[in-house]
Amino acid sequence: MLFFPFYDNRPMMFIRSLLFLFFLFFTSNASSLKQTYVIHTVKTNTKDIVSSLLNSLQTDSNIQDDNDFALPEIHYIYENAMSGFSATLTDDQLETVKNSRGFISAYLDELLSLHTTHSHEFLGLEFGIGLWNKTSLSSDVIIGLVDTGISPEHVSFRDTHMPPVPSRWRGSCDEGTNFSSSSCNKKIIGAGAYYKGYESIVGKINETTDFRSARDAQGHGTHTASTAAGDIVRKASYFGLAKGRFASGMRFSSRIAAYKACWALGCASTDVLAAIDRAILDGVDVISLSLGGSSRPFYVDPIAIAAFGAMQKNIFVSCSAGNSGPAKSTVSNGAPWLMTVAASYTDRTFPAIVRIGTGKKIVGSSLYKGKGFENLSLAFNTTAGGGSGAEFCVRNSLKRELVEGKIVICLRGAGGRTAKGEEVKQNGGVAMLLVSRQTEGEELLADPHVLPAVSIGYSDGVVLLKYIAGGGGAANATVASIGFRGTEYGARAPIVAAFSSRGPSVAGPEIAKPDISAPGLNILAGWSPFSSPSLLRSDPRRVQFNIISGTSMACPHVSGIAALIKSVHGDWSPAMIKSALLTTASTTDNRNQPIGDMGAGPNSAATAFDFGAGHVDTTRAVDPGLVYDLSTVDYLNYLCSLSYTSERILLFSGTNYTCPPSPGDLNYPSFAVNLANGAKMKTVRSYRRTVTNVGSPACEYMAHVEEPKGVEVRVEPKVLKFQKVRERLSYTVTFVAAASRDSSSSFGALVWISDKHKVRSPIAVTWE
Repeated sequence: MLFFPFYDNRPMMFIRSLLFLFFLFFTSNASSLKQTYVIHTVKTNTKDIVSSLLNSLQTDSNIQDDNDFALPEIHYIYENAMSGFSATLTDDQLETVKNSRGFISAYLDELLSLHTTHSHEFLGLEFGIGLWNKTSLSSDVIIGLVDTGISPEHVSFRDTHMPPVPSRWRGSCDEGTNFSSSSCNKKIIGAGAYYKGYESIVGKINETTDFRSARDAQGHGTHTASTAAGDIVRKASYFGLAKGRFASGMRFSSRIAAYKACWALGCASTDVLAAIDRAILDGVDVISLSLGGSSRPFYVDPIAIAAFGAMQKNIFVSCSAGNSGPAKSTVSNGAPWLMTVAASYTDRTFPAIVRIGTGKKIVGSSLYKGKGFENLSLAFNTTAGGGSGAEFCVRNSLKRELVEGKIVICLRGAGGRTAKGEEVKQNGGVAMLLVSRQTEGEELLADPHVLPAVSIGYSDGVVLLKYIAGGGGAANATVASIGFRGTEYGARAPIVAAFSSRGPSVAGPEIAKPDISAPGLNILAGWSPFSSPSLLRSDPRRVQFNIISGTSMACPHVSGIAALIKSVHGDWSPAMIKSALLTTASTTDNRNQPIGDMGAGPNSAATAFDFGAGHVDTTRAVDPGLVYDLSTVDYLNYLCSLSYTSERILLFSGTNYTCPPSPGDLNYPSFAVNLANGAKMKTVRSYRRTVTNVGSPACEYMAHVEEPKGVEVRVEPKVLKFQKVRERLSYTVTFVAAASRDSSSSFGALVWISDKHKVRSPIAVTWE
């Protein structure tokens, strides 16, 4: 399923269900009809296993009495991200595979979803200071992005003054439709397209609207790539809006490898696996994945399995948390070896003022820059169309004679946000007020609509709808005026976006997820010339830069920042980089107040289940003082603690692994504590952690605890004294349930404090 940046409530879930029912209908009565699977095998010569399998299937085909039997279609062989292959098989062929030498497990392919620049200034990145100094920008770091491809001619991907491609690079620039080997340069050093799994599920790609190559026809991949590593572009803007000194990727000197595995309806897991497999082989340093599926056990999660293989090769993997917030336990990509990124606001806004007939002023958000409107009639629902879906302005729901020349009110949900504007415009409406429902809260998304439009939060929307329901008072006419104020800076920020998926994680409640938040709302970045900013076919506009929102936008911010840390600390493991980001994250905003949660209202404080450790702090992350490191064995022991069978652990290890009698605790830089609520005896949980000194050679840290409500926290020892760099010291934290709780969770933190550093680990307590 594909996430559209301007779509609400996971609409492609419906299409995905239809596709599933379609294929189910045509495969339920005949074992000769095929489906595509991911096949996991033992870590030997995978090609030999596939060859042996084909021989077995060929033998089977020779003894068939009918002509329906056909050899399987082998799509990809995986040797880096995991051991195995993907293939389209009949039920009988799948049974043959399951009985073959080296087989571990198989599961159906599926469509994953995309979770769809003032950012660098808001995050404190400045030339010559901190992570943007000459040394950190000069070293070669390669970021691989698995997305909708890339627009190689875009100004963000110029290779001016870049040194030759590093000799360690093993990748290539794969040719395809409208994409040649010369499309790459010293900035984009690798590109490829992966579509076999997608075409086996959906059908052949329509090359009148997309390209069977790494070229980006949608814009999402160009946007994420330029956010992570785009070159400096001065005076970039969206039709003059969001214009700053320049737009830039987080690490603008990084190389880019673009792996296109996402298409019109989503990203097939087999294609995503192939892209990650190739990225590992090519030699990337960071993998950025702005996509995902629903939360599920790690042993059936293709991203979790592939990313484990990347982690073993010392590659940092950053993923978006998902856009299913503010509902609880919706976070995806929850494996502990993944960096899971939530989305937050920056201090840049695009205000529009709506004044209704009572004189009430409503502040909304708009990307329209032209003249305003004075005292125009309002239309909503029965006064706009009266047909099914008129309140949501779905396609063909409005009537021209009722909306022409008016400002039309549309509720969010039941369709794409920009598609609502298209419906209003096609029926003669002059402007749209897009009102959030209670589920969307006070979110003010600025979308590139095809007509003047204002996004309005839930509370103001209630006032507006009451006004129109009352008929406008004595004058018996409901009217409104709109004024557009362009771009403004200095709003309270960061605030966690309402759409950002929340914890606790269903797949791994022992780990606090998401990990961290980064800018993800109304982000300006590069765009494809083959797609309109609204993603509507009727929209003739084309832009170099577009403004969109999603955890898809937050993820590449962290990918680029991880590349910056990698350039300074080249010998750090992915776990050390993650630890540095988490333990230095900020929990206060630019007003020195607790970071807010737009899902619960901007005046409500965000928690660890909203933004993890906090908002990314680039200045402090490069010098964290202490880090929590983890190895492959540590992660395997974590899987042992989940009571995974040896067969399931084999999916990650590739070879037989024997679990220790006591796997121990995962040395994670945060604490997720599950305590019994209302028990007669106090529940006690103890955790052991080990920190590595990466700061001053001789230093001393003291423990400071911010206790969650209803929990007593004990730390032993309370002081850690280091004598040298890279020295490792351990401590134990004990959590005691001090009282029964009415709420389902409470939050706190453990902070190790020295004269130079504060190393903070969030504590999230869930009452069972």
